[in-house]
Amino acid sequence: MAAHLTELNSDEVIAPSGKIDPIPAVSNDSALLDAYSLAVIHAAEKVSPSVVNVEVRKRVDRRARPVETGDEYRAAGSGSGFVLTPDGFIVTNSHVVDGADAIQVTLSDGFQAAADLIGDDPHTDLAVIRVRTSGLKHVALADSQGIRVGQLAIAVGNPLGFQCSVTAGVVSALGRSLRSRSGRLMDDIIQTDAALNPGNSGGPLVNSRGEVIGVNTAMILPAQGICFAIACNTVKRVATQLIAYGKFRRSYIGVAGQNVPLPRWLVRRHDLLEDSAILVSGVEQESPAQKGGLANGDLIIAFDGVPISSIDELHAQLTDARVGVATAITVLRNRQREELQIVPAELPQ
Repeated sequence: MAAHLTELNSDEVIAPSGKIDPIPAVSNDSALLDAYSLAVIHAAEKVSPSVVNVEVRKRVDRRARPVETGDEYRAAGSGSGFVLTPDGFIVTNSHVVDGADAIQVTLSDGFQAAADLIGDDPHTDLAVIRVRTSGLKHVALADSQGIRVGQLAIAVGNPLGFQCSVTAGVVSALGRSLRSRSGRLMDDIIQTDAALNPGNSGGPLVNSRGEVIGVNTAMILPAQGICFAIACNTVKRVATQLIAYGKFRRSYIGVAGQNVPLPRWLVRRHDLLEDSAILVSGVEQESPAQKGGLANGDLIIAFDGVPISSIDELHAQLTDARVGVATAITVLRNRQREELQIVPAELPQ
């Protein structure tokens, strides 16, 4: 029996009953957008007025370039940032404003103003600058603890000078670690595949509600879709201190060391939880470490009772809360376990 084919017009559809019905009319164009598009549009519209372009300028050396005339400053790079408070405090990356003699900020409406550097923390790659104005539209910060792998992530910034460019992707991973330019390990880093390019640095990474979940900071150039942002809870903690004190307080003890593996017999003998430690290779004069009795050749295995197996783990323990507080540090010296008392000091800027 030959099959009978019915040709449908463009405005008809086969109903479940088998009858041919007309396609329902679309009331307006917005109904054609799916939920994903609507979420990106909503987030971009909400946060874009708070995103700024940060242009860094450096003073011209007239002695090195005597024939050059004109402006006292020359452009030396640019990045992004976002307004944190209505009275002009702006968050960006430390590496964006590093070495700047002058900072120029362009708001989303085209308004330009000079900005002052309020505070800079290279160890977390965060900085706060300020423009002397008020009534600015500012962002809302989310809670890093609520971020989930796979959720929508939207980056807004000024890549290669194209202002308020929007890219979208997902949160690829949480809890990554990234080495800052100072050499210190940054923890609680968000990995995303929202495309970043030079100039996105310092711009916000936001969720579908337009809340900032991170500060875009780095990308892996040979790769595609592997980008990183500093989690917003880190931003809250660091920016608060930069605004209040102009710096982020940390403690230090004044040792140089290297990570070394421990022999199995030594691990078993002292019932250690880790099979590596920090070998002390140098102690600063008049430092907390020297005053506490640390010496070259000591193996640091614990700090305040917490097992330590690497320099990065020691740095993580040396928070601002440790400044001036006597703390136990456990070492292996001549194969014997010893406990010393050290009073960490504030890390010099």
